[in-house]
Amino acid sequence: MKKNFPTEFVYQVFSLLIAIIIVHAIYVAVIRPDARAFLEQEAQAMQADPNYVPERSLPVIIKDFEQEACFILMFWAFAIIIFKGVITHRQRLLLDKELILLSEDMRILPQDTRELSRRIQALPAAVQSFLLPRTLTTALQRFAATENIQNVSTSVREISESESERLESELSIIRYIAWAIPSIGFIGTVRGIGDALGQTHKAVEGDITGVTQSLGVAFNSTFIALVISIVLMFFIYQLQLMQERLVLDTESYCDEHLIRHLQVP
Repeated sequence: MKKNFPTEFVYQVFSLLIAIIIVHAIYVAVIRPDARAFLEQEAQAMQADPNYVPERSLPVIIKDFEQEACFILMFWAFAIIIFKGVITHRQRLLLDKELILLSEDMRILPQDTRELSRRIQALPAAVQSFLLPRTLTTALQRFAATENIQNVSTSVREISESESERLESELSIIRYIAWAIPSIGFIGTVRGIGDALGQTHKAVEGDITGVTQSLGVAFNSTFIALVISIVLMFFIYQLQLMQERLVLDTESYCDEHLIRHLQVP
């Protein structure tokens, strides 16, 4: 698994850089110009008609820096989720294959484990690092060393538990992003309320435009951050469910295709 770490790290770094570049380019080229144009039209309409009711616009809602940061983090998290989801799916495909090719009535003795281990070692190096080949290899080695079926079952369970802990720890970066997005939204809320309080003297004089715009920043940033967080958490739990099913199905695979064929002489 150590060989995969640099690849994943580089992928995370480049996906973050790409998310920053793309989202910022869209904001500079599209969202903020559209928001400025819409606000100018609204201001002219309000001046022409005192009874005019301002409308809401999506570019205005998402135009601020806090919303931009939230979208960057969202796309970064999606990129990591896709990366881990693809790896999990590739590992699940192995569960549909007979890696050691045993017939229904075949029995495995301790001296047979070397030949079966060679079949797994013949797989590509990238595939050997997956959970199922590692579990089968460890189980065969344990059976050859101890000639005890209970020890084999225990080793399979231990590998499954350690894999669950590893997968859980690797989700920490995604959970941190899911936590950071609402926090950034609340930062926008504090900034907007602070700006609104700084313009209360204008509101006393009758000009409430600055106060309303600042309060709009406060509420819009929190709104967007919470919506993104809800959507992101759904996909995080779906990824976690995929990984948990992979571990449980791998343990069942070992019981069905290996452990029940073991026989002590």
